[in-house]
Amino acid sequence: MSAKESPSLPLNWYAIYVHSRAEKKVHTELTLIGIESFLPLQRKLRQWSDRKKWVEIPLISGYVFVRITRKHYDTVLQIDNVMQYVRFEGKAAIIRDQDIEILKRMLGQSDLEVEITSEELQPGMLVEIIAGPMMGVKGELVSFRGNNKVALRIPPLGFTVLVESPEKNLVVVK
Repeated sequence: MSAKESPSLPLNWYAIYVHSRAEKKVHTELTLIGIESFLPLQRKLRQWSDRKKWVEIPLISGYVFVRITRKHYDTVLQIDNVMQYVRFEGKAAIIRDQDIEILKRMLGQSDLEVEITSEELQPGMLVEIIAGPMMGVKGELVSFRGNNKVALRIPPLGFTVLVESPEKNLVVVK
């Protein structure tokens, strides 16, 4: 039943909505039945009253990404805790391979010292990161977040993400 069985049908990435706090369960279930999925996780230090612990939490709460052919579209919807596909103009939105790669690179990004000023770059501009671990990422500059981060809206996901990148690594896309 693997999504890789049919070479004639194209494999596309789709985002699915899942019930709150069920992302890891859905990802595991999809993997068990042979459907390729991607759950972007980040490590966070959580503190309870009696201890601290590193935990992995979803980068985008309520979402899991699947790479399937159209043949497996309904199979994904039958998994417990899957609600529906993310839709655009009435159809399940296809996520480009490069957008999934952007998410993977963001997760692998190390802490960088960043200095960004709004003197040259303004919100609303389309920018591209031209160097460093996030090289090639393009998005709409939404805002500057302190001295260390810039918020970019990356189409077609529609999410705004905080990206760490030195100002010298950002250029306006024309």
